[in-house]
Amino acid sequence: MIRHAAALLLMATTGAAAPMQEAPLAFRIDEGRNLNAFVRQGPVAAHLLLRSGEEPRILVGFPAGNSGVALWFEKTVRPVTWRIDRAPQPDRSADAKGRRLNGIVAHVSVDAAELRFRQGLGTSIRVLRDYELLRKAPAEVIAPPTTAPGLHGGGASVTWARDRLDGAPGYWLQLIGTDGTVVTREGLRAGPSGRIALIVMASTGETPLTPIGGRELLTDAARPDARAANALRFLSYREKFLAGSWRFDTYFGRDTLMSVRLLMPVLQPAAVEAGIGSVLARLSPGGEVAHEEDIGEFALLRNAKEGRGRGRGRVDTPIYDYAMIDDDFMLPPVAEAWLTGRGRARAAQFLSTRAANGERNGDLLARNFAWAVGRTAAFAERPGFERLVALKDGRRTGQWRDSEEGLGRGTYPYDVNAVWVPAALRSIARLAPLLARYGTPAQRAAIARAGSQAAVWHRAAPALFATELPNAAARRAVADYARKAGVPATAALKSLGTAPLAFNALSLDASGRPVPVLHSDDGFALLFTDPDPAALDRSIAAIGRPFPAGLFTDVGMLVANPAFAPADVQGRFGREAYHGTVVWSWQQAVMAAGIDRQLARRDLPPATRARLTALRTRLWRAIDAAGEVRTSELWSWSYAGGGYRVAPFGASSGDADESNAAQLWSTVFLALRPPAR
Repeated sequence: MIRHAAALLLMATTGAAAPMQEAPLAFRIDEGRNLNAFVRQGPVAAHLLLRSGEEPRILVGFPAGNSGVALWFEKTVRPVTWRIDRAPQPDRSADAKGRRLNGIVAHVSVDAAELRFRQGLGTSIRVLRDYELLRKAPAEVIAPPTTAPGLHGGGASVTWARDRLDGAPGYWLQLIGTDGTVVTREGLRAGPSGRIALIVMASTGETPLTPIGGRELLTDAARPDARAANALRFLSYREKFLAGSWRFDTYFGRDTLMSVRLLMPVLQPAAVEAGIGSVLARLSPGGEVAHEEDIGEFALLRNAKEGRGRGRGRVDTPIYDYAMIDDDFMLPPVAEAWLTGRGRARAAQFLSTRAANGERNGDLLARNFAWAVGRTAAFAERPGFERLVALKDGRRTGQWRDSEEGLGRGTYPYDVNAVWVPAALRSIARLAPLLARYGTPAQRAAIARAGSQAAVWHRAAPALFATELPNAAARRAVADYARKAGVPATAALKSLGTAPLAFNALSLDASGRPVPVLHSDDGFALLFTDPDPAALDRSIAAIGRPFPAGLFTDVGMLVANPAFAPADVQGRFGREAYHGTVVWSWQQAVMAAGIDRQLARRDLPPATRARLTALRTRLWRAIDAAGEVRTSELWSWSYAGGGYRVAPFGASSGDADESNAAQLWSTVFLALRPPAR
């Protein structure tokens, strides 16, 4: 049936929506095959995505409950192209039981004579992500479509609607044919114009979040960038920051910590503390940082599967994932940056404030700090690779390169052990006086050991990842890989000079052998530690060379370069791999902020400062070359006609996944300034 036919007819003829008290946040980001339209106003926050190509899709993601609705169509004979004819407007309606739903209404069309439905779903974003990758969904979330004839001159409609699994208000997706479009249970047929034209109505019954926006979010010091500011606003809420839309419309610990740290110079104090507070509220009883949360209907599914509530007695208690090993050590340096920096005057109040879980922030920090000291004590007592921080048993992921091949199948990540642990221990030692009134006596005793442990980790851990190749071997590797990748080798070979090639391995395998993949994680060292000049020079040289000797291309700094690794490893790090030879926006931001931090030091020799300055210039040239994809999660590239070209990630059928158009840590350039020209 058509929902609220009279109101719908008004929308169909005028495009009007129910009046709201504030002007909506509304913006577009179009990349590759995806049209992305975002709306946020009051309790409504929604992201409409129209996917063009041979496998078209309509999807609407909602931050409320990390929920969404989506419709996948069968493969078409030729690629089709969507168009947004009237931008999405906020829509507050009611379901068949009179319960409030929040969503959007939009007018769209596509240059297809016919589209056949494959699957419509309304559920958790987590389920939609899985269906996109695997074409599978739990049977209990699948609802059959219903159709209704047009009323009062309106077009026929098809609807996917159902309650949440526990009987709470659920999800609604309705398509209404316009301009003669024929709507059936099986699909859509174009009217006389030859285009399929639709009104799309999409809603969720999940509880809305509380927006942070306008002057509550950013200070006047923020760099002018409407696209980044809009994306940040859409992802910012008092309860949490969202990692990215559409695929990660909820809390992720690492994303929150890194984004808050990089944006800290331009975020309003309450926004900084909301971000840090959201991390503290989700700590494990032992002190580990939560990586991700299962909420809404995905929590219902998992709780039932694991024996916690079934049928109408299902429970939606959030489930937190503590599988990552980097975010646990990110919290201390981020907390230090705030509590001893811009937030110094607010530190006492922040520490005494109670987080969403009812505990004082100071007690929660003490819990994490004591855990970090305890976890790293064995290496501090007797350094050796086997006492480094390893991935958790049975896993290939554990830090930001969290795809199965992101660490080259290594066990001990470089960033965790060479950067995050030493940085965390030093920050804990510096913050110890502030926490004198917090935590248990045992936790305070552990915190007191942080300084001595930091010195051992800083001295002994980075050396385990140092890798060196003879110049001749490096030259052969670069030439061979350039041929495989279809890119020129001349500039890369020239940059190698005559000295051996030295760089930090991406990880160590289970036997302590380096995985010889060049990577961007040295940027963390620049931002969070104080490497000696020799270590800085080594990092600058390794990163700054042109690909495939280093990481630099005309469209950005790559996050990985496997040219010096065995052939089987190279094959898993291509430009279609999620953490392969691709560009992640936030990694460039980390590097830029890290270079600025190093240039602020007064103990570096002039030659090292000159190299840092040159790298900063080259990096910003690459950042600027990204253009409109800069707020995306990541992008790939092609090489043709003598140059590199940006290729939106997910646009190619061979790409491992799809990039978010609005990614939290890709907005951090709002706090960074390019060098003067």
